[in-house]
Amino acid sequence: MQIKKDEHKLEYKLNIIKEQFQDCDDLVIREIDVGIENECKMAIVYIDGMTDKALISEFALNNLMISSRISMPNDVKNNIKDLIQKKTIAITEIKEVKKIEESIKSILSGETILFIDNVEESIVLSSRGWPTRSISEPQSEVVIRGPRDGFTETLKVNTSLVRRRIRDTNFKIKNVSLGERSNTDVAILYVEDIVNKTVLKEVEKRLEEIDIDMIQESGGVEQLIEDDCYSLFPQIQYTERPDVVSASLYEGRVAILVDNTPFALIVPVTLTTFLQSPDDYYERWIISSFVRIIRLVATAFSLFLPSMYIAISSYHPDMLPTDLAVYLAATRQGVPFPAFTEAFIMEATLELLREAGVRLPRAIGSTIGIVGGLVIGQAAVQAGIVSPLMVIIVAITAISSFAIPSYNMAIGFRIIRFVLMLLASVLGLYGIILGFLVTLINLANLRSFGISYLEPLCSVGENLKDLKDSIVRAPIPSMNLRPKMYTKRNRNRLDDKRKEIFGEDDIKK
Repeated sequence: MQIKKDEHKLEYKLNIIKEQFQDCDDLVIREIDVGIENECKMAIVYIDGMTDKALISEFALNNLMISSRISMPNDVKNNIKDLIQKKTIAITEIKEVKKIEESIKSILSGETILFIDNVEESIVLSSRGWPTRSISEPQSEVVIRGPRDGFTETLKVNTSLVRRRIRDTNFKIKNVSLGERSNTDVAILYVEDIVNKTVLKEVEKRLEEIDIDMIQESGGVEQLIEDDCYSLFPQIQYTERPDVVSASLYEGRVAILVDNTPFALIVPVTLTTFLQSPDDYYERWIISSFVRIIRLVATAFSLFLPSMYIAISSYHPDMLPTDLAVYLAATRQGVPFPAFTEAFIMEATLELLREAGVRLPRAIGSTIGIVGGLVIGQAAVQAGIVSPLMVIIVAITAISSFAIPSYNMAIGFRIIRFVLMLLASVLGLYGIILGFLVTLINLANLRSFGISYLEPLCSVGENLKDLKDSIVRAPIPSMNLRPKMYTKRNRNRLDDKRKEIFGEDDIKK
């Protein structure tokens, strides 16, 4: 029988739903006749596995079934939609949609749709209830002292973890949808009276300009909105920790949470951001500053140590003390390869071991990395392929690279390390200096949502105060102002008592 094309008819709406979800066996449609004489027809539609069926059964379907036994006068039939919303459905969050496309989008998002015959609007019942991973400690950002909770793959859980830490009405969450087909939920988080409005508008603009069929993880969003996709250095920070997100929001930055991933994005960022750890703010300032200096030294070792070995052993042995130069020549006696090949073999082997350790099960991954490194290094020395000093240098380089808190920044340094090794094998120390200058020029030109990547290291004027939380960390009472490189609004962090101690004039600046 031909169905009359009337968009308000229940049969017409269900026909479109069945057509769109053809061969989708997880679609559930439950039709209901309300009234003793079946005066009104309704239908509940949802996807099995994405909806809390107990919630729908107890607070929606049960009440509608009770109403089905009651006679419906004409005045009730004319106001059936309002009566259902205000007196029948006991679910806390409901809304109306008019277009059938909006209803389909809500169904795909895990909501339940209530269609009513001869009523234009459909009622969306909030009933998302898919299986979720419980909150656990982040694996990629382990801290000695600090909160142990981390983000999960559910957006609502992640926003609630941040809201729990920021009990402020100025804390705003703006939801958008990305992906023409995936319709992935994305949340923009910021503190309204602190955030840099220019950065916020730029974030919203770049997200709006994303035109892609699917967003699967926050890494896809990161690559679509970053300033320079060809740079080795990350321009967006990602984290699994709600405390890192909340602290960044109070600095005037913007966070982006993406559904189906535990990693949040934070913008803008600077070079020093990637060399800092949450532990820096939970320990006393002397300890944190000492650890940061060690971290900077480790970064320099991981970047320059193999190339320095190549340059000095190949071109500048006269820079070493005589005894050390003689020892270096003696350790290299019998090694058939030049210093560059020797270093490249060991570094490439280390990278293979590192990658294999990541892909292997956790119980044996770390063991393979450590034992494999020791066995291969010792075997290479005994076979005369590499010198003992080269094994020591590679080991120190590997340990130093692990001291860098940010994984994606460490990857960039590892790639530059190979470039510096190649330049050192050709030009010696001059090649290392050349490679360093090119890297420095790239860093100076790099920007993250309008903020210079080398802030506050290249600051002049008032921005010099931001150095209190860069290479070292000053005592918390002295960091009375928010970083000016991130925001110029509402920068004061201290109360009136602190103003008396540190001076009101300084705080006003």
